[in-house]
Amino acid sequence: MLLKKSTSKKSSTQALDMQQEIINAAGQIYNYLAEKGEVSMSKMKKDLDLSGNFAEMGLGWLSREDKIQYNQKARSISISLR
Repeated sequence: MLLKKSTSKKSSTQALDMQQEIINAAGQIYNYLAEKGEVSMSKMKKDLDLSGNFAEMGLGWLSREDKIQYNQKARSISISLR
């Protein structure tokens, strides 16, 4: 079975909107960490109140750019800028 790739303008606009939301979340996270220093992931997510999975996607974006580091602490993970 062949699947057709959607080439509609609507789907490409939605993808760009999603990417922009991820970039915005990454910017919020970066600024938050610059101000607060090392924080737990749960505190960061609570303080920023990013909708959906945008906190995780923003962290992934920053990780890919090698901007943050993760530290395992007992039962939680803390995050800080590199």
